[in-house]
Amino acid sequence: MVKDMTEARDAAVITEALTVIDEALAKMLNRELVSTEEVADLLLDVRVLLTANASSTTQA
Repeated sequence: MVKDMTEARDAAVITEALTVIDEALAKMLNRELVSTEEVADLLLDVRVLLTANASSTTQA
């Protein structure tokens, strides 16, 4: 049962990370130039989502 909850949480985090990536890519594709700050922000957002999930999984 705990394994099922962990897998569901992992799937939700991955889905959320993919949503963040897809939205940012859609915005960036319409532009010729993308600042390094915007790319860094995107990567940090994804990293926060994934590390928060890893931390909660480790604590469980």
